[in-house]
Amino acid sequence: MKSHYSTLLAEVRTFRQNHPDVRYVDLIALDIPGHFYGKRYPVEMLEKVAAGSPLKLPQNAVLLGAQGGLFKIGDYCFNDGDPDANRRLVPGTLKPVSWEAQPLGQMLITSDGTEAPIEFEPREVLAKVLERLQHKGIHPVVAFELEFYLFDKKLENGLPQFARDPLSDDADDQPNLHIERLSRFSEVLDDMAQTAKAQGIDITVITAEIGPGQFEINFGHCDDGLRAADWAALFCRSTRGVALKHGYRASFMAKPYLQFPGSGMHVHVSLYDAAGNNLLAAHQQQALRHAVAGCLELLPHCMPIFSPNHNAFRRLGGTVNAATRASWGFEDRDACVRIPESDPRNLRIEHRVASADANPYLVLAAILVGLEHGLEAKREPIAPLNEDRSSGTDFPVEMLDAVRAMQQQPIVRDKLGAEFVDVYCENKRQDHLAFQQEIHAREYRWFL
Repeated sequence: MKSHYSTLLAEVRTFRQNHPDVRYVDLIALDIPGHFYGKRYPVEMLEKVAAGSPLKLPQNAVLLGAQGGLFKIGDYCFNDGDPDANRRLVPGTLKPVSWEAQPLGQMLITSDGTEAPIEFEPREVLAKVLERLQHKGIHPVVAFELEFYLFDKKLENGLPQFARDPLSDDADDQPNLHIERLSRFSEVLDDMAQTAKAQGIDITVITAEIGPGQFEINFGHCDDGLRAADWAALFCRSTRGVALKHGYRASFMAKPYLQFPGSGMHVHVSLYDAAGNNLLAAHQQQALRHAVAGCLELLPHCMPIFSPNHNAFRRLGGTVNAATRASWGFEDRDACVRIPESDPRNLRIEHRVASADANPYLVLAAILVGLEHGLEAKREPIAPLNEDRSSGTDFPVEMLDAVRAMQQQPIVRDKLGAEFVDVYCENKRQDHLAFQQEIHAREYRWFL
């Protein structure tokens, strides 16, 4: 423990030496809906925390709804006295923030690894899954891919507007995959990439996607699942900030346009043993088939994680490469679980069903639980789409149905934690009901 604090203290002091103009550091963590919460600390106080002083925030900050409000969930929030809970600093995440007007730093905090971790904190949920897999000799290697849209900075009547082409000042309103879009928006995209790298995020490929103003960022393969999810979370934060600095609005909203493709979070996962052997390639890839079967079995019961809000369900069955049933296939982007072509060493699954605004810690935890269950159950999967285009099993496409399916699934409750499942499902149910408590103009047009 002493060496742990020495490492943290050295990190903070090095940061202060390299960034003497930074007076405050944002200590941040991801809540259940995938928003950052935290506190802004004077940098000199951060040294005290790094040396071992307590760092406490309200436990129930994790339970905030999509709009920031608190819901009554069991005894939490209104019958528990709103207690504080210990957090710790995540080593290696203290980085400068370049998109704010004033010099600033940021650093991730978490309850995992503390004496009393918060059972429903997203990072803690993933940490427990990874720890269990490690004890079983399973070591995941993970790579996220995130799609997002650029919009004009100003909304019109609350609606997003197409991003303006910086060369012609025309709206970038044409769906295409043209490489020229990367050149036209190179200034903001390059800033996003450099800012991400300054945050310690290993980003690789940038792609112009099909939707107007839509792009995709790929991350490097990482043998630390927590760090891979950290990268995805931090990228969303920095990308929004950089976009605003350049006069745009970046959004990871799942389905901003009905007529254009939605934005997804694609996760590549391979599994290795301690000797570095790819477990999915074992027994002539029979283990891969078992893992796929487990993913497909639990997928319908994890839909509140993969599609965390009303808009995210709109993306399913959309215009391009958005599955309507739990399915799999080799080199098939219509499948929920795609098997990219690769050699046995790099054999992996690509899980494609999650929306870009899903919580990356929870998405990865749910995927790993599916793989773990499949390897243990050793069942054969349904036919791949390559053999039968109608192959697939139904999954819920409405939040309240999805919540019921998740809350009642014993394997999901066991492997993700019953307390987390109950809290998460009630949070989603309450958020969905709150979303419905507003009459929109369309209702008056139809029914007045």
